Amino acid sequence: MTSNTDRSEIAFFDLETTVPTRPGQGFAILEFGSILVCPRKLVEVESYETLVKPHDLSLITTLSVRANGITPDAVVLAPSFSDIADKVFDILHGRIWAGHNIIRFDCVRLREAFAQINRAPPEPKGYIDSLALLTQRFGRRAGDMKMATLAAYFGLGKQSHRSLDDVRMNLEVLKYCATVLFLESSLPDILTENISVSPNATTRNRNNAKPVLNETSPSTSPPSTSRNVETQNSSPNHPITGRQQVSELTETGRAQPDPFDLGPLVDKIENEPLQSNEPMDEESYTATASYTITETTEFLEPDEVSVPFVTVAAVPFFRGPQKTQILHRGTPLQIRCNALKVQFGLSNRFVDHAGRAKLSFVVDASPNLCGVLDACDNIVKRFSDSESNSEWRPVVSRKPGFYNSPTVRLQVPTVTEGDGARWITEIYQQGSSSGSPSLQRVVFSRYDVAELEALIRPGSFVDVYLSLDPYDYQQNAGIRLVAKKLIVDSN
Repeated sequence: MTSNTDRSEIAFFDLETTVPTRPGQGFAILEFGSILVCPRKLVEVESYETLVKPHDLSLITTLSVRANGITPDAVVLAPSFSDIADKVFDILHGRIWAGHNIIRFDCVRLREAFAQINRAPPEPKGYIDSLALLTQRFGRRAGDMKMATLAAYFGLGKQSHRSLDDVRMNLEVLKYCATVLFLESSLPDILTENISVSPNATTRNRNNAKPVLNETSPSTSPPSTSRNVETQNSSPNHPITGRQQVSELTETGRAQPDPFDLGPLVDKIENEPLQSNEPMDEESYTATASYTITETTEFLEPDEVSVPFVTVAAVPFFRGPQKTQILHRGTPLQIRCNALKVQFGLSNRFVDHAGRAKLSFVVDASPNLCGVLDACDNIVKRFSDSESNSEWRPVVSRKPGFYNSPTVRLQVPTVTEGDGARWITEIYQQGSSSGSPSLQRVVFSRYDVAELEALIRPGSFVDVYLSLDPYDYQQNAGIRLVAKKLIVDSN
């Protein structure tokens, strides 16, 4: 047991968990690893690692094994979480917690695990979330903020996705990043002049703030340094020490905020609702707020899309390191298609964290639509992180058999509204009145899947206005097609 009198060490920790495959399944901890680090010398003074046996070994699916390599046989003789709870509590309680994306994932899983054994969880005296820290200060030159990408940037080898190895890699990444930022703060005009930007990063045009993919736009100006920070009226508490920030004085006598003040960003991350725990696949979609490049974007027919002008860009996104967006001539690509035949009606197999059904349906895809989507698949796949081991899922499904025509799955996202929910998708019904065609928006009395299911039936035809939403989550990657507007033919 560690001493309770001196809690000055920083506790870096990481969890490996199962990957949920069913609605409401949740996560189970498979491994806990931690190191205690001296904050003055940044050296490891103690380590602890253990596999953890979940209450149900069937939770360790093939998807889980692919994520971290931990099999049921590996944990069958391991202690349960209740057996290691005292040790975990002693390591973490009253210390500064550090890790990559711990605020949104590891801390949540720990609290769930302690709640399941009816015990109060450990409490930190501060956080160092390297995802938040480095997203704000280092992301533009290293691309996305995955630990594997950062490690590759500094030549630290490949991420093993095992707890103790990952926390040690996390510490080394922070050391390298801190050294670079320290040197740049000493001679900013010299050292930041020729910063190379990763192809996965984006720069901003000062006039319209539109992200531009660096490798496809040679004329893009170098990104501005992070020293141009707007002065705050008051100094917030430091997200690591909890003490009030002390601003430096510039030559003009104006206060300059501490460049390592992450208070607002950490607050933003902590206050956001958590993402769904379900793995992202062709049948699951959770509506989330996204970074908008332009206020309005036209919908193009497939024949109007010029593939040579299709590019991808990574934009800032608080729900993760960055969000990939597909652009056509510099604006988000959105497509409209007429008279697509519904092959399979609404699927509601999956639910989000609020218990709402994640709705989708399958339509036949025309050859010109398939051509555009296949091209987008190839472009986004090439753009994806080379270190990612996610399985790519093509957006167009081509399955041999009776239904041998290409199909695509369209997502119908929902959003919370007051005590209820509503569909984001605008839904219209095309019919005929007195012999003349009529178009009427469908107004639903309540959030009722059965009402929508009766409208979108196999064999019916729909005009679709859709957006393309790339994802890379829980070992799956691909492009989701999100229905922004549907016109259902009722004849």
